[in-house]
Amino acid sequence: MFGWYNTPMSDSNTTGKESGSKEPNNKKAGGKKAGKHALETLAIHAGSEIDPTTGAVVPPIHLSTTFQRNLDGTFPKDFVYTRADNPNRRALETCLAALEGGAACAAFSSGSAAAAALFRSLSPGDTVLVCDDLYHGVHHILVDILKPWGLNVVFADMTDLDATRDAWVDGVTLVWLETPTNPLVKVSDIAAIAEMAHARGALLAVDGTWTTPAVQRPLELGADFVMHATTKYLGGHSDVLGGALIAKEDSEMFAGVRYIQQIEGAVPSPFDCFLVSRGVRTLPYRMRAHSDNALALAQFLEAHPQVHRVHYPGLESHPGFEIAQRQMAHFGGMLSVQIRGGADAAIAVTNHVQLFSRATSLGGVESLIEHRRSIEGDISTTPDDLLRVSVGLEHPDDLIADLQQALEAVS
Repeated sequence: MFGWYNTPMSDSNTTGKESGSKEPNNKKAGGKKAGKHALETLAIHAGSEIDPTTGAVVPPIHLSTTFQRNLDGTFPKDFVYTRADNPNRRALETCLAALEGGAACAAFSSGSAAAAALFRSLSPGDTVLVCDDLYHGVHHILVDILKPWGLNVVFADMTDLDATRDAWVDGVTLVWLETPTNPLVKVSDIAAIAEMAHARGALLAVDGTWTTPAVQRPLELGADFVMHATTKYLGGHSDVLGGALIAKEDSEMFAGVRYIQQIEGAVPSPFDCFLVSRGVRTLPYRMRAHSDNALALAQFLEAHPQVHRVHYPGLESHPGFEIAQRQMAHFGGMLSVQIRGGADAAIAVTNHVQLFSRATSLGGVESLIEHRRSIEGDISTTPDDLLRVSVGLEHPDDLIADLQQALEAVS
């Protein structure tokens, strides 16, 4: 059926690691093994090879869209056409599969394309159970595009296991979970939801964009798939668009995902793959710094009289704090804050910051702040006083001082 697009995964696309452990992550820097080597080592070496032609330690960018056949009609290393496969994409997929402890990875041109490919690997009439607070782009994919196609979509508050059970209906084949959620930073128990899904014959997919494998490892907690918008922390520098889906097992369902990837061609360019691979090399160290900075800002904001509420899983006041402690190595670089005075006051804060940029997206080295409801549109259930903050790698004292003067300006 799949023809030459469905060439077997080479050894470079598998990790050989058995996953399934539900032990909590080791919070010590560099202490968590992800297979044979620690995450910091895998981030640098997985999928990366010394160039055999030049000896370059940085892999070259292979821009060619087509590859010459051997004299016997075969293709060197199974490369035929860049829509189907490319050396840079294969290297990135190998690296991301290793980092997550998965068996296979498919890279896409965006996180939305990766999510959509997984949903469309299902069949019309199937049902997806989805967390009730999720990235608005995924909401649009499910409700505006795939429901008319025939996919049934049910929403549930997955921070509440009883509510999740009550929302369950016959025909659920896939559960889609964000934790922490975007933008309310809700935390759900991945292991408990995985157990619930598997007991009912369903699979679990987790959006790992906010956390990355340096913070949270869904496959080890029982998930079957993890999705990333590689645009964010994996790329890490706000200069590349991409996505990826990593599978715990190289299953028939994942073969369907890869078929969609290769036939439709929503794939990252070789240069995009190179940029994400380069960003991944510093990921474990960046995520520790993002997390440290975000915790410092969250603690400052929680004590400020102009702040109504802070949503950050590293605060003991957060309702998901205990779960976050169990399943997250750090608490991540994302937080949301509600400002007293409603939308006008919240927007005014964004107009007075000097170091923070008023911009959408997250995961870069620079700090961003935005009034989230303004971008989510009519479907938004986000409080109108809420600001979403992507905490960058500037010195935390400077970031706190910037927020301090902005809050004072509107108090």
